[in-house]
Amino acid sequence: MASNKAARDGEKIWKTNIDKVNAELVTLTYGTIVAQLCSDFNNKYSEVNKQLDKMGYNIGMRLIEDFFAKSGLQRCINFRETAETISKIGFKMFLNITPTVTNWSADNKTFSLIFDENPLADFVELPNDGRAQDELWFSNILCGILRGALEMVQMQVEAHYISDVLRGNDTTEMRITLLRYMEDEMPPDDE
Repeated sequence: MASNKAARDGEKIWKTNIDKVNAELVTLTYGTIVAQLCSDFNNKYSEVNKQLDKMGYNIGMRLIEDFFAKSGLQRCINFRETAETISKIGFKMFLNITPTVTNWSADNKTFSLIFDENPLADFVELPNDGRAQDELWFSNILCGILRGALEMVQMQVEAHYISDVLRGNDTTEMRITLLRYMEDEMPPDDE
């Protein structure tokens, strides 16, 4: 799928097939969830990051069905097409943003998403405890969502942030690596 076609498809789907939710409501609700996790885990940010990733993974496993139902798309033919689809259609459908796909590895198994905007991080200030800016990945739920969604289409990936404007970096960048294509596997004891 060409990048321009993916962008047009994402815009069309956003305008016609998606129920809209107030962005500020989503932002404030997500911020409350992160704050509660920080409280529950006594500001052990590595554990908060794990919990956000786990929550996102579970969401992604279900969100992929909604993605296919509303987009009408089929599976992508390669990982480059997958990256463009995630950026131009997936993020557009669900968050009305279009991160830039860049920094491909030589083997085409790793790329970056650069976020010019991140609605989850609007109105956010990280805790001023001397650790949050070095340890908390506030939007880590997005990494989990991508992992869960891609696993449902037989792609095992690793997703993590390498920079975030909330931490004082110039950009917010997520790195996604294809670990392997998974075989269709039958659950144990299933005939």
